[in-house]
Amino acid sequence: MALDHDQEPGELVCEEIRCEHLVRDQWIDFRRSAYRFPDGRVFEPYYSYTRRDYAVIVATDEAGDVLCVRQFRQGIRRVTTEFPAGGIERKDGASCTMEQALAAAKRELREETGYESDAWTHLLTIPSQATLSDNMAWLFRAENCRLAASQKLDDMELLDVQKYSPNEIEEMIFSGRFQQAVHVAAWLLARRQ
Repeated sequence: MALDHDQEPGELVCEEIRCEHLVRDQWIDFRRSAYRFPDGRVFEPYYSYTRRDYAVIVATDEAGDVLCVRQFRQGIRRVTTEFPAGGIERKDGASCTMEQALAAAKRELREETGYESDAWTHLLTIPSQATLSDNMAWLFRAENCRLAASQKLDDMELLDVQKYSPNEIEEMIFSGRFQQAVHVAAWLLARRQ
């Protein structure tokens, strides 16, 4: 029997029966939960978190070079090369719309790199990390980007803008030096179009 990917198969759905918010602030809602399996067994702890949805931008300038940012990532304690990206500011907790995601993508590209584009393509919206988180990554491509301003970084941002050829991006990805998984997915989708 073919599975309708828009519906949950009933025999696999688990019920959350207990949830404790371990950390809940403006940045994250980190939870410990207990789940009842369809056969009645209860398993715990399951850890999960909620963060804001975010946009990732595969941006190329008028010469075809790829705009990237380099910054320190605390999770792996390394400086990474990745695409411009940033949170979609929502205060009501509702799902964001395409218009909100695109506006955030344009804002993040301009703030992080100083570049703007009039040629935007939505590539995909996908769960950021389905095992642990419920936030979505909105993937975009921006072409023919032109320098329009200087960077306007948030207080918590420290990053450097770099340009790479598409071949250099491919080499970094396949040698393990481009380390953001959702960004790699965005690249592969952008290359297909």
